[in-house]
Amino acid sequence: MQFLSLALLAANALVVTANYAEGGHGRPSNTWLRDFDNLVAFGDSYTDENRLAYFLNHNGQAPPPGTLLPPSNATAGGGITWARYVSDNTGAMLYNYAVSGAVCDNNQIYRFIEFGPFPDVVYEVNAFIADVNYINKTTHTNTLYTNRRPDNTVYSIWIGTNDLGVDAFLTDSSLHDTTIPDYVDCIYDKFDQIYREGGRYFVLMNTAPLQLSPLYGMPDAGGLTASHYWPDKWANTTEISGKMKEYTQLVNSIFEYRTPYELLVARRYPEASIAIFDVHSLITDIYTNPTDYLASPANVTGQYFLCDVATGTVCTSQTNIGLDHFLWYDELHPSQQTDKTIAKEFANVVKGTSKYATYW
Repeated sequence: MQFLSLALLAANALVVTANYAEGGHGRPSNTWLRDFDNLVAFGDSYTDENRLAYFLNHNGQAPPPGTLLPPSNATAGGGITWARYVSDNTGAMLYNYAVSGAVCDNNQIYRFIEFGPFPDVVYEVNAFIADVNYINKTTHTNTLYTNRRPDNTVYSIWIGTNDLGVDAFLTDSSLHDTTIPDYVDCIYDKFDQIYREGGRYFVLMNTAPLQLSPLYGMPDAGGLTASHYWPDKWANTTEISGKMKEYTQLVNSIFEYRTPYELLVARRYPEASIAIFDVHSLITDIYTNPTDYLASPANVTGQYFLCDVATGTVCTSQTNIGLDHFLWYDELHPSQQTDKTIAKEFANVVKGTSKYATYW
């Protein structure tokens, strides 16, 4: 049975590749999505503009259904997010459900904030569904999603930074004996819900190379011995970096093999397409070839913004060079310049031309 499944997967992959190259499934050659009118984004602080801020400013209450939050550059990355850049550069309408601090499922990883756990991707997808089904009492129509079709809307999920990190799988802090495969299951479960609401084009953004960040990096490459994100960090920073590298590459390998299985063998998402956006390789390329992406002199091992370990409130920024020189804004978050690069490549993913994407 296992051999048969693998054989079917290989055969289907050849068919999909051939159809894609020849413009199969009604798509012209080298085009994944002809009309890109909407981007619906789910994730954590790598994507969030202001949804966590709404919770904090409203005593832990979520935005009501039918609410489109305004753009903001007061983000964890110190500026405009990659998703907003995508919207600005392509004209696609952005519906951003990402929440800073989010994990995929709070039943797996529980991270507390002042009003309770950080809202997770489970909440985010439920909020999207509530918005899709929202009917304005005055107009008797949905005034939020006015132009959403299966063939003009892309749904992205980029989650894992908090699932894999401190106070999560890295420190053996998961709940209910859950494991990394459970976190992966959560992502495909969320695609199930979005699919049932009409989603047909999905971008699965894989995990970033967190082992290159100052929070989890090697000590001889800018890795910090302590951070306000992890005040009691383990002394063996080499072990931390190695373990994080193992986890991110493990997850990305699972994405690589499981996605075609779900689409082509299990037939989990009929008539849908998933592009795996290899953000891991893209950020690694920025790290390895910084002058191709960052202003000179480029800094890929340090961070632009650093807060004191004890309180996290006394913060300083580099004043001699600007943020566009840095890969990392702070110990964990990519800079606005890095987000520009991610956004540019995301647009190529949607076009069907990205060398960092695999299409299924």
